[in-house]
Amino acid sequence: MTIVILLILSPACQKQKAAQEEIALTYPVTQKGDVVDDYFGTKVPDPYRWLEDDNAEEVKQWVQEQNEVTFDYLDQIPFREKIQQRVTELYNYPRYSSPHKVGEHYFFYKNDGLQDQSVIYIQKGMEGDPEVFIDPNSLSADGTVRIQLAGFSHDDRYVTLTRSEAGSDWRELRIMEIETREELPDRIHWIKFAGATWYGDGFYYGGYDKPQEGQELTAENLYMKIYYHKLGDPQEKDTLLYEDPAHPHRYMWTDISEDERYLFLTISEGTSGNELYYSDLTSNHIEFKPLITGFKSDSNVVETVEEGFLVYTNKDALNYRVVLIKPDDPAQENWDTVIPEKEDVLNGASAAGGDLFCFYLKDVSTRIFQHNLDGSLVREIELPAIGTAYGLTGKRMDDTAFYTFTSFTYPPSVYTFEIESGESEVFKETDVPFDPEDFVSKQVFYPSKDGTLIPMFLVYKKGLKKNGKNPVFLYAYGGFNISKPPSFLSSSIFLLENGGIFAQACIRGGGEYGEEWHKAGMLHNKQNVFDDFIAAAEYLIEEKFTSKEYLALDGGSNGGLLVGACMTQRPDLCKVAFPRVGVMDMLRYHKFTVGWGWVVEYGSSDEEEHFHNLYAYSPLHNIKKGVSYPATFVMTADHDDRVVPAHSFKFAAALQEKHIGPAPVLIRIETRSGHGASSTTKRIEQQSDKWVFMFYNMGLDPNFPF
Repeated sequence: MTIVILLILSPACQKQKAAQEEIALTYPVTQKGDVVDDYFGTKVPDPYRWLEDDNAEEVKQWVQEQNEVTFDYLDQIPFREKIQQRVTELYNYPRYSSPHKVGEHYFFYKNDGLQDQSVIYIQKGMEGDPEVFIDPNSLSADGTVRIQLAGFSHDDRYVTLTRSEAGSDWRELRIMEIETREELPDRIHWIKFAGATWYGDGFYYGGYDKPQEGQELTAENLYMKIYYHKLGDPQEKDTLLYEDPAHPHRYMWTDISEDERYLFLTISEGTSGNELYYSDLTSNHIEFKPLITGFKSDSNVVETVEEGFLVYTNKDALNYRVVLIKPDDPAQENWDTVIPEKEDVLNGASAAGGDLFCFYLKDVSTRIFQHNLDGSLVREIELPAIGTAYGLTGKRMDDTAFYTFTSFTYPPSVYTFEIESGESEVFKETDVPFDPEDFVSKQVFYPSKDGTLIPMFLVYKKGLKKNGKNPVFLYAYGGFNISKPPSFLSSSIFLLENGGIFAQACIRGGGEYGEEWHKAGMLHNKQNVFDDFIAAAEYLIEEKFTSKEYLALDGGSNGGLLVGACMTQRPDLCKVAFPRVGVMDMLRYHKFTVGWGWVVEYGSSDEEEHFHNLYAYSPLHNIKKGVSYPATFVMTADHDDRVVPAHSFKFAAALQEKHIGPAPVLIRIETRSGHGASSTTKRIEQQSDKWVFMFYNMGLDPNFPF
């Protein structure tokens, strides 16, 4: 099928666009199979089931052909190279993490700007000279090997590192001696979403059995187990500490108290809700005893005190609180409230220097309060502006902690915090190639379909006119209790420089207003999430910030589902859609890798009541033949083993088959990358191509006066 892209242009843009040639597209032929599933009497065709097999030669051929079409299209857009050049410039600034104190040393990450991976540095004391501890960029030619700190021994002698390749969620644990910088021969394979909990001359970790060869990136990850590894032993000799053969679909993690007396075990059946257990390591054997059972709430131990454990929990407190649980008498009626639930959501709690730090969200912006361990207030920590702060963790004897602060126009900066005096000082300030004073960041509230007020952040250049012609990039996530507070995105500066608006809607399903906000966007309430996002677009249009012709929708992962659902429910809503690494097949998502962990959020098609709900909004199953959809740029990656690329493959194939009209439907399949870009180079290329696709399909020629 061949289509010619004819762009409907506003008069202001026609002259600009006239010089650009129209681009012809011929989509690859995608074969259709005859697979039909029966869900409780409903016959559901799945003609592109064959695209789920990422090892099949015909799938590899399909990927190659789709990429050839996509990159040929992008190569014909005259300003592609200039956009990538500008985005590269905007990424080219030093970035630092907060330091982590280990004995007399501090560890931190630093990226000079365009390094594919951040380098891990070590320095002796606050005044020491930073030295490279390990540079992941030296470990692969394409810069896709990632190294992360994953735990330190209690004697400060060893550090555990996780090593991953090509963006996969699979990790390998390695150990390095800090003083000598020598790597030990120990190798722990098939780790996901877990680090190392050091105890004695080894550590605890959670791991999986080796997947079947060829199925490493797609097979269900089942039967996670907790092991103990003794330094010097091969992995085969590791001691199995805990398993649950009756429940293959469970995550489990360990943590340990600073004095190494208590080992904690967290068990979860999905991405929310967990049970909490403890074992007293002074006894002769490990026996886990319950602190909080059931999977209806989220809890974790923040600190241990003489009387017991300080636990951050939303059990019977939808906005979270901190309670004291005595290990010998853990029944809920015996809990003591240390930090009571408040109107604002307690978004997190940490401990350092013998104090407790509580992070609240006030209309999606951070406020931090310092408390004594008995809950009495010490002070509110004054932050530089309205924005987002995180950090303030450490050991009980520390006198200094660190936190990072950022906002949409405030690049991340690291601060030292003196625990006794409450004084903050800049430790590492970010210098970026733009002037934040040129831009405006504001928050608005708009009504959703049911009248619920939804917060949204808008960022744009000073002097912007509300004339309905500003290109708007509308982003949201809406799920898994994940909040989306202000954060700095250097790549969005390109949009703002060109008179555009970056809009971030804090829709239901997230954690911006606690568990009630989360529950209002999960399971049978999922349609609220789509209604909230659609209402955000309608608000921007009604208020003349933009119009349909200049509006793009963007979201990744659960946000990719969001964009896919909204563009199939309201194909008239926007000009451009970016469904990235999205969960597009809601009937089969739980059959791949860790998809089973999302059943608590979405429900499962294996149950009739959830099937009907999922089928009603599943993006793949709601594409209609003969409908004109927005210009669509599907994005995925070959090593995405969280949301497997089959979701995007099937969605793109169905959309190319059924869509009519001039707008292009393309899929960009990154190689040696995963659920997120596996390197800075790939991140720049992906973001640049998004701006290229968006500006071209809006009929806009970007300016490059910089």
